[in-house]
Amino acid sequence: MKRNFLYIVTIIVLLMTCCKTKNSMATSNYPVNRPPLKQTAYVKLTLGSIKPTGWLRNQLIAQSHGLTGHLDEFWPDLIHSAWKGGNGEAWERGPYYLDGLIPLAFLLDDERLILKAKKWVHWIIKSSKENGWFGPEKNSDRWPLAVGLKVLMQYYEATNDEQALNVIKKYFKYLARNKPDWPDKAWRGVRAMENAVTGYWLYRITGDKDILKAIQSIQQNSFNWAKYYYDFPWDSQAIADNKIPHNWKAEGLTAHVVNNAMAVKYPGLWYQQSKDEYFKKSVYEALQKYDLHHGQVGGRFSGDEHLSGKNPVQGTELCSVVEYMFSIEQLLEILGDTNFADRLEILAYNSLSGTITPDYWAHQYDQQANQVLVTKAKRQWSTNGPDSNIYGLMPNYPCCLANMHQGWPKFVQTMWMATHDKGVVALAYGPCTVKVKVGTHKEVTIIEDTKYPFDGRIHFTIKTREATFFPIYLRIPGWAKNVQIIVSGKTESCTPGKMHKVQKLWNDGDIIELNIPFYLRLEQRFNHAVSILRGPLYYALRIGKDYKKVKIDTKYSKSIDYMGSVDWEIRPTTSWNYGLILNPDKLDQSIKVHIHKITQYPFADIGELIYDRKKQKYQKWLYEAPIVLDVKGRKIEKWTLKNDSADVPPISPVKSKSAVETIQLVPYGCTRLRISEFPFIQ
Repeated sequence: MKRNFLYIVTIIVLLMTCCKTKNSMATSNYPVNRPPLKQTAYVKLTLGSIKPTGWLRNQLIAQSHGLTGHLDEFWPDLIHSAWKGGNGEAWERGPYYLDGLIPLAFLLDDERLILKAKKWVHWIIKSSKENGWFGPEKNSDRWPLAVGLKVLMQYYEATNDEQALNVIKKYFKYLARNKPDWPDKAWRGVRAMENAVTGYWLYRITGDKDILKAIQSIQQNSFNWAKYYYDFPWDSQAIADNKIPHNWKAEGLTAHVVNNAMAVKYPGLWYQQSKDEYFKKSVYEALQKYDLHHGQVGGRFSGDEHLSGKNPVQGTELCSVVEYMFSIEQLLEILGDTNFADRLEILAYNSLSGTITPDYWAHQYDQQANQVLVTKAKRQWSTNGPDSNIYGLMPNYPCCLANMHQGWPKFVQTMWMATHDKGVVALAYGPCTVKVKVGTHKEVTIIEDTKYPFDGRIHFTIKTREATFFPIYLRIPGWAKNVQIIVSGKTESCTPGKMHKVQKLWNDGDIIELNIPFYLRLEQRFNHAVSILRGPLYYALRIGKDYKKVKIDTKYSKSIDYMGSVDWEIRPTTSWNYGLILNPDKLDQSIKVHIHKITQYPFADIGELIYDRKKQKYQKWLYEAPIVLDVKGRKIEKWTLKNDSADVPPISPVKSKSAVETIQLVPYGCTRLRISEFPFIQ
């Protein structure tokens, strides 16, 4: 009798578990985490579901006309890449390039770029061996294959090419069946969990337990980033004591800015499988400590090339910006924290746009929050060289040239996600359209019409063939106040830092109006300096610019003359050493806002040199930045250059007897020379 009772209880438990699993899988119109994984907060849409429009589409078109669209035509590392059968570079540069080219091509439906991408991917597919290894014969390192997996994942989403999916499947079988190879002293060791990005995606599709076995092996046999964040060794005191390890040994790799930018997502990724709150909390430990000890304007943290503190003279490598964005995008899907979306917007609309020229023909290796001289000179970088802050083809080192392309395309892919209650959530704002399955597997289109981040008014139009009941979630930024949401003529209240749910029977043509007032606000920075924000944009001093072409020819980098490819030094033609005169309690009375038309280059300002494709030469840009602020200031005569950079801002408040002047600020992303951390005048 007892045995029969236990048998019946076991059957009931199994049935309940089965039903729970089926119900969990049925709550979404898209593949979701299968047991035993913890469910993600949201479900990322497949590549191509979201399309940029308006100024954002122009931004991606500029990218397609610039380096991303032409780099493989003239850079030897791509022309002869072993990743498409050549005898050249066989490590990370081919996959890095494709990791941005593929999403850009399919977001724009650009047949020229799609054809380029297919040639690379077809070779990669053919390279797959029976044991699961793939890529160039002369590469024996697992690191570039982790990037290659992300390439194949995106390609499969865009094309449904089963051959690409099979390469991924076979490689995870390889990882599950072969011994760990993740040494702390190697890139593949400190970046090992990058494989989990594609691994968990694949598990949602196949349910193959070997994938989880492989990821568990990686987690247990690679560098312990979760523990690192709890015991964070490279804090402000380590900076003050000059203890940051500026080397490429195991210890130095833990202070490397790009490794840190990638690794912040690793505890969050593993949290899905471990379900241990220790790993979730580790993510927040990481963000808090980066901000506290190394945080800079634009949502980033410093590293030139190693972590280097909060001083606005220290640089941040471009690779770390795009990798930090991707990490935040992953964490946003897994944990669903609206603060992550706030940070993602700030990174894209400030740090990403400010370190690449508006025409996408040149980029920096290191950007500075206070950047008043862009020249070949030895600066106080931790480990980087004298070319690091010029705008060029491959200043300092070519890794950013290969890796920079993923920033904008992956940002677009994260703007909307599906929800588990068969709805959709707007996470990052900007002009776009999204096609998404909602309700009972019905496809609707939502048109997001806006000038955001230059304006806070957002207009959503729902397009549907038939009336459909489903929820739409709208993120209310944590920095916002007095936000209005108008649905069917009725105003709804909402809370900053939260998601606002609008659920109803939607008809074709229904409209939601989201109005986010862009109040001016201050943020305290290094030495009590201040930065000015309006919406998600930081503002920086408009400095006159004098451009000079230079040539680079070093061990790692070389100028190449092809179309708009160029290396620029930029010197100031106007003063930069200003302190601000502000009333913190009445900023709207201290600052005047001028609004201008958004041009085909959204992050260009008057006086920029822009490559004209038709005339095949550079010309001065004649149009104002979208937003210009007038503010009063005084020169601080003792604030001068030091080591070819602006010296540390004098501790505020500062006394100055100089004449009061009206100075102009523009969005950080519209500047190549800038002051964004200002002393304020007593």
